[in-house]
Amino acid sequence: MNSKKLMTFGVIIAVIACWFIFDLNSLFSLEFAKQQQLNLQQTIIDSPLISSVTYFGLYILMTALSLPGAAILTLLGAALFGFWWSLLLVSFASAIGATIAFLLSRFLLKDWVQSKYGHRLKTINQGIEKDGAFYLFTLRLIPVFPFFLINLLMGLTPIKAATYYWVSQLGMLAGTMVYLNVGTQLGQIDSLSGLISPTILLSLALLGIFPLIAKKVITLFQQKKVYAQWKKPTQFDQNMVVIGAGSGGLVSAYIAAAVKAKVTLIEKHKMGGDCLNTGCVPSKALIRIAHSAAEVKKMKKFGIESTISNVDFQQVMGQIKQVIKTVEPHDSIERYTELGVNCVTGEAKILNPWQVSVNGETLTSKNIVIATGARPFIPPFTGLDQVNYVTSDTIWDLELFPKKLLVLGGGPIGSEISQSFSRLGAKVTLVDRGDQLLNREDQDAAEIVRQHLVEDGVNVLLNHEVIKFEQQDGIQKVYLKTNRSEQYADIEFDYVMIALGRAANTKGFGLEELGIETNNNGTISTNEYLQTKYPNIYAVGDVAGPFQLTHAASHQAWYAAVNSLFGSLKKFKTDYSVLPAVTYTSPELARVGINEKEAKEQEIPYEVTLYQLDDLDRAIAEDATAGFVKVLTVPNSDKILGATIVGHLAGELLAEYTLAMRHNLGLNKILGTIHPYPTMSEANKYAAGVWKRSHAPEKVLLWVQRFHQWQLRAKK
Repeated sequence: MNSKKLMTFGVIIAVIACWFIFDLNSLFSLEFAKQQQLNLQQTIIDSPLISSVTYFGLYILMTALSLPGAAILTLLGAALFGFWWSLLLVSFASAIGATIAFLLSRFLLKDWVQSKYGHRLKTINQGIEKDGAFYLFTLRLIPVFPFFLINLLMGLTPIKAATYYWVSQLGMLAGTMVYLNVGTQLGQIDSLSGLISPTILLSLALLGIFPLIAKKVITLFQQKKVYAQWKKPTQFDQNMVVIGAGSGGLVSAYIAAAVKAKVTLIEKHKMGGDCLNTGCVPSKALIRIAHSAAEVKKMKKFGIESTISNVDFQQVMGQIKQVIKTVEPHDSIERYTELGVNCVTGEAKILNPWQVSVNGETLTSKNIVIATGARPFIPPFTGLDQVNYVTSDTIWDLELFPKKLLVLGGGPIGSEISQSFSRLGAKVTLVDRGDQLLNREDQDAAEIVRQHLVEDGVNVLLNHEVIKFEQQDGIQKVYLKTNRSEQYADIEFDYVMIALGRAANTKGFGLEELGIETNNNGTISTNEYLQTKYPNIYAVGDVAGPFQLTHAASHQAWYAAVNSLFGSLKKFKTDYSVLPAVTYTSPELARVGINEKEAKEQEIPYEVTLYQLDDLDRAIAEDATAGFVKVLTVPNSDKILGATIVGHLAGELLAEYTLAMRHNLGLNKILGTIHPYPTMSEANKYAAGVWKRSHAPEKVLLWVQRFHQWQLRAKK
C-alpha cells in the first residue's frame, strides 16, 4: 500500500476512532433527537441556510465513512425541515456520501482485491459491466441490504463512478421518501422498531420487486420492437421446427418429441450430419484400422514375426463405409419417426420468426432451432485450384491411396488423419504455422503427441506458412516459408488435405432477411440461453459455437429444447464449466476443465499434480507407458480445476475426472475409490495419491512418529 493510501486509511481510522471515543454516536439516538427537536427547529428558523448546509455536510460525512446514525438523521431531517426540503437534502447528500464511500473503497482496496481474486471475480465483473446499473438499482430499492456494504463492495467492481452516483440517487429516492414520510411524525415514534410496521414493510417489498417488474416490462418492450415488422400467426402447426439433423438437431428434436411436443426436423442432405457421415464415425473407423496396422508392425518386439505386405485401400474405405452404414439406423428417419418426430428431407427457408418453408410447404412454429452445422474452411491459397485437395468432408471419397499426403493444420483433425495415413504407409507431411501441435493444449502434452507422430513416420513442420501451390508436368508442389527466417521449402504431394478449421453454415436459409446477427468468427450470435435476436429462434452446435464438438452440440440442444418449450416458466443458462474433449491420436490427449495454459492466461492460481504412466503396471504390460495424468487443483485444496491426460485410452480415463468435477468431488474422493487392478484407470487413483503425499500433514506425522517410538519402549 503506497503512502497516499496509508494516509487516507489513517485519516478514516482516526475519524471513526474519535466518533466512538467521544461517544458522538449518542447524539444520533432516537431519544436525543426527540429531546432536541424543538431547539433544533428554532435554530433552523434563525439560520435556515447555515442549518441546511450543516445538515447536508454532516449527512455526507456519515454516509461516506459508513458511520451509524444515518437512519436517525433521516427521520430528524424530515421532522426539522419538512418533507420536501429534507427530501432534496437527503437525496443528494446520501448519493454524494455513498459515492465518496464507493470511491474510497475503490482507491484503497480494488487493486488488491482484483489482483488477488480477479480470476474468481471474472464472472461478477462481466455481469457488472453488462448489467451493473440494474443490479445496483435493485439493491438500492431494498434497504434490507445495508447500504454501506453496497458502497464498499461495488467499489471493488468495474462499474463507473458516474453511473454509480446517478443510479444510487434514483434508486434510493423511493426508500428515502418512505423514511422521510415517517420522520414527519417523529414525535409519535417510540423506537426504531416502530418503523417496521406492516405498511412500511409492504412498501419496501413493493420497491424490491419493482426492478424485476421493470426488467420484465423492458424485455417485453424490446421483444415487441424486434417482432414489430412481422405478423405473428394466430395459431401454429408445430411447437418446434429444427433445421439440421446433426447432433444438435437430432437431440433437440428427440427431447421435444419425448415431452410430447409437435416437432418437425428438416435435413437437406443426410441424417446424422457431419458426425455420422464425414466426421466422428468415419475418422474413428480409420483410426481403428491404422491402429491395427501399427500393432502388426510392433509384433516383432513381442516375439511374433509379422509383416504388412499390402494395404487394400478400397477395402479400408469399404470398412469405413460399413461402419457408417451400421451406425446409420441410430440417426435414421425411421427411428426418429417412431419417436414422434416429423422428419422432412429438403431445404428449409426461414420466412419470418414463426414460419419455415420446405418443399413448397409453409410450416408455422412457436419456436425454431437452427442446427445447420459447419463446413471445412478453405483459405484462398494461390494455386490451390490447380492441385488435388480434400477436406475432412471429402477425404472419404478417395478411391486411390495417396502415397504422398500433405496435411495443412495441426489441430485434432489434422493430427489424427496424418498419423492414420502414415501408419497405413503414406508419406505424410503435416504443416502448421504455430510452434506446437494442438495449440490449445499444454505444450508438454502436445509434445508427446508430436513425438509419436514423428515415430509413426509423419514429417511435422511447425512454424511454416503456405506461399503457393503449383502443378507442373503432373507434379504437385506446395511452397512453404518458415515464420522465423527467410528459409523456403517445397514439398511434393498427391493430395493435400485442408484442416484449418470450420466455417459456420449461416447462408441461404433466411438469416440475412431476418437480420440475425453473427459473431466475428461467423457463428450465430446467441445469449446465454442460446436465443438469437428473436427469443423464439435458437441456435446450437457448430453454427453457434463456441465449441465444435459433437457432445457440445448435444449439450446445447438440451438447453435449447427445454428453454424453447418451457421458457415461459423457467429458462436455463447454458453451462460449459465441465466440458470434456479428446484428440484421438496415439497416444490420445484428453482434457476437461482448464489446463495450465488457460490458468496462466486467466491468472488463476493453481497447483499441479503429475503422475507418469511409465509407473503404472497395466501401462507397462500393454507397452503403452507414454504419457501422464496431470491434475490442476486449487492451492492447498483437493478441488479439481481441470485434468489433462495423455496416454493409452486417455479419453476413457477422463470420464472419472469429468464426473468428479460435475459433482464437486475432490481428489480425496478419487483416492478413496477402489479401482480394479491392474487397469489403466488406476492412474487416476495414483495421481490422487501423488497429491495426497505432497499435502501430508508433516507436523502431525512427526507427532505420530513419536507416538510409535513411544509404543516401542519397554514398559516398566
